[in-house]
Amino acid sequence: MAVWWVALFGAGMALVVATKIAFIGWGIGIPSIDFAGISGHAMRAAAVLPVIAYLALQGGRRSVKIIGVSAGVGLGILIAVSRVLVDAHSLSEAVSGFLLGTLIGVIFISLARPLHKPSVNGWLVMVTLVSLFWVSSGEPAPTQQMLTEMALALSGHDRPFTRADWIATGQLLPKPVTLIR
Repeated sequence: MAVWWVALFGAGMALVVATKIAFIGWGIGIPSIDFAGISGHAMRAAAVLPVIAYLALQGGRRSVKIIGVSAGVGLGILIAVSRVLVDAHSLSEAVSGFLLGTLIGVIFISLARPLHKPSVNGWLVMVTLVSLFWVSSGEPAPTQQMLTEMALALSGHDRPFTRADWIATGQLLPKPVTLIR
């Protein structure tokens, strides 16, 4: 199961990174739907949360597993929506991230279902997750900076491509200014 998870999740993250580097380095995206790269937050949430629920609830009834996995999907939706609400991503980027993550989770659960079920202590999983969030420094990793540096190194350009470039060429309309947020 671990090999399948690493392969699926790794492929999903590689796709996220590839789309972001393509946009930052070369301006490859879809301006008509304001797509500049798959949302990594939405992809990770939609992939990880249902799978955690599935694994943590291995000893439970089928109905409990379905509720847990559905709750994980629901949280994934909330995280995807939050990315749009805080203007971190466009709707197309958040939706593509959510759909990719959901696909990864569904494939993993489908592959894991017929396999021998490991003994998973649900409480240990929850304590581990809480401790991971608790010991976090609160400082976000500089992933956007690393992606930008990689994109510039690969493309040979001296500055990153941005949505402002699409706006300047008329490919994307600027977002309207709102007084209420």
